[in-house]
Amino acid sequence: MNKTLPDDERWMQRAIELARLSEGHTRPNPPVGAVVIKEGRIIGEGHHQRAGEDHAEVVALKACVESAQDATLYVTLEPCSTYGRTPPCTERIIEAGIKRVVIGCEDCFRDHCGAGYRILKQNKIEVLSGVGADQAHELAAPFFKHTADGMPYLTLKLGMTMDGCIADRHNCSQWITGEQSRAEVQQLRRRADVILVGSRTVCADDPSLLCRLPNADNQMRAVIDSQGVIPASAQILTDSAAERTLVFTSTEIDNSITAAWSCNGARVIRLQASKGGHLALVDVLRELGAMDLMHVVCEGGGELAGALRTARLIDEYVLFYAPAILGDVLAKRGFSSNGVLLLKDMPRMKIKDICVFGDDLRVRMLAENKS
Repeated sequence: MNKTLPDDERWMQRAIELARLSEGHTRPNPPVGAVVIKEGRIIGEGHHQRAGEDHAEVVALKACVESAQDATLYVTLEPCSTYGRTPPCTERIIEAGIKRVVIGCEDCFRDHCGAGYRILKQNKIEVLSGVGADQAHELAAPFFKHTADGMPYLTLKLGMTMDGCIADRHNCSQWITGEQSRAEVQQLRRRADVILVGSRTVCADDPSLLCRLPNADNQMRAVIDSQGVIPASAQILTDSAAERTLVFTSTEIDNSITAAWSCNGARVIRLQASKGGHLALVDVLRELGAMDLMHVVCEGGGELAGALRTARLIDEYVLFYAPAILGDVLAKRGFSSNGVLLLKDMPRMKIKDICVFGDDLRVRMLAENKS
């Protein structure tokens, strides 16, 4: 039985740090990091940067400052073993003379799952899996979800008062949470493939939805507007990133409205609306998944959040709570009513972590039946 060595967790944490640099850039591939260790030293490291380019293992091996013969490779995800846009990483690992491979989690992709382990072991390479498994699996969760059913992984982010308000009765929401929470939201945006909002959020706040961090120029923006109400002058339709905007609307909306939306490069996607005039959210997510957008971060508002919750389309909740109580029954709630639930039918969540950002509290939860 292969044993965990004292420094395995330490070097895997470095691989995970590198993989986080990949988030939001590798679709439809997963973010992966790798480190090559020889005699207790890093001799090479790297991360997968974009689909079609070298995978993390190959980047790390190419970066080695000396021979990787008899070295240990730490990688967050099981190495691929089939030809795609690039050759299989298992071949490159064997050629390099690596003697030990430590893996965060196995690849759920049907063509790869378990195959990398077997090939490496058949070539007398020691393989240890499950080091840093929780973090490694979390990194690859959007990829695993998309691979399984073609749907994106949906994270719902809300900033609220302690009594669940996301805006006052006049739709004013800036700012409920503090600067440190807003900085963390930028990190969340950086890791996403697309930021999703409803039309009311665009009309009320005219947000840019862009990530302000460096090298975050790959994220898309999407808005759901079944009624054709967002103004053609909105930031997301007129700024320098307008070509990265998607507008989901009804087939019934007048062509003159959609033409005005798209004149600066935004893409309009028409879907069949229900008799009530609403788009089926599952159809919106299927469209995003078909574009290989694996991780969707929804930033509201309350009506969209409530509808997503009711449809049980949310994989993860990221809720920022400010130490304040608005105490107004007419204030805008984080989850607008979408039918009445009895206590016995109320979905339960699984708390992932609770952190403090400045004066605010962030609670991350996995939705029911998610793991």
